[in-house]
Amino acid sequence: MRTLLADGGAHPTGALSPYGAPPSGRWTPAGELPAPLVMLAGQQDGPVLLPDGRVLHAGGAGRDLVALDTAALFHPADARWTVTAPLRRARRMHTLTPLADGRVLAVGGITGPQAYPPPALATAELYDPATERWTPTGSLREPRQSHTATRLPDGRVLVAGGHRPRDAHSLRTLASAELYDPRTGTWTPTGDMGDARWHHQAVLLHDGRVLVAGGLADTGRTKLVTLGLCELYDPATGTWTPTGALGDPRCAHQSVILADGTVLTLGGFGPRAADDGRHDPHGLAGVERYDPVAEQWRPEPPLPWGRGHHRALTLRTGEVLVCGGADYACQDVGYACALRYDPGARGWSVAGPMSTGRWAFGAVLLDDGRVLAAGGVARAAVGSPTPGTDVPAAVTEVFTP
Repeated sequence: MRTLLADGGAHPTGALSPYGAPPSGRWTPAGELPAPLVMLAGQQDGPVLLPDGRVLHAGGAGRDLVALDTAALFHPADARWTVTAPLRRARRMHTLTPLADGRVLAVGGITGPQAYPPPALATAELYDPATERWTPTGSLREPRQSHTATRLPDGRVLVAGGHRPRDAHSLRTLASAELYDPRTGTWTPTGDMGDARWHHQAVLLHDGRVLVAGGLADTGRTKLVTLGLCELYDPATGTWTPTGALGDPRCAHQSVILADGTVLTLGGFGPRAADDGRHDPHGLAGVERYDPVAEQWRPEPPLPWGRGHHRALTLRTGEVLVCGGADYACQDVGYACALRYDPGARGWSVAGPMSTGRWAFGAVLLDDGRVLAAGGVARAAVGSPTPGTDVPAAVTEVFTP
């Protein structure tokens, strides 16, 4: 049995970490998002970097999981947010993808208030930073949410998986994939994945293929299985092929590409029941590394403790920054702890803690090498001063390595 102690006090930046060295880097406040509560629970629904160095945030979930149309721009030079034109459709669990021409593509998601099954969108829209306006573009052939969207080397966008209503009482997990062509604004079907999945991760490899890892599959009304299966998409042939499976099935995890072309997958939530049938309430601490040549995963040194709904980004130094998150059974308090992983030395070190613990938030690497974290939930349920009321991580913050 493990015990979680939540410390609401100060975090002295000079204190020694469990690794015997002071925490490195620090977080500083960076203004508030225009919306009071924004949950960003997907892989790619968080803020994105624009060509001029500004950051675009659009959509997400508000209180009671109501979809938002709010959009805002972050200005790194003076750490402030300004409101920009709202999305044409409120959406959460969507994707935001920067295009080669500087525009941003918003795809799918859920709209309206919380409902079961959640209504999935087929619509897509484009944001032009020059005019700060959204315009409609071609619609998906199949509505979807909790999917992934990956910009390919030729500029097209691959959308894969997700789920949508199956009927009035259940959900269908999708294996289908589609390609968006920014030149024509149209979608075309491409090969189906071998395994239907949502809440997975997608990573563009150095050779142009796309790796998808883990995720969830619906098996009945509110019943899910966690996947360890992985596969590769080849844009040249439009086909998917199976590749090495994760050692631990996982969702709500993070996958990032490293400088040497390997992929690091870490944390997340595993199956609710352990192999012996007992309920497992904790997040995963396991870390795995994928070799795209051998097409196999190998274990890496684990996180000090498990977490899901966190964020991981590759820094300019080649290290991986891991921040925020929460445990599986206790998403009442967001984690403030941040860590750095050195892929060459295969070792962890402690980074300066976030000023606000948060989970289900967004993070993006800025042009100058800093990291912006925005949105998320700080406290919920019994962790909130008023039970049943989510406390937003209202203040955004920037990490300076």
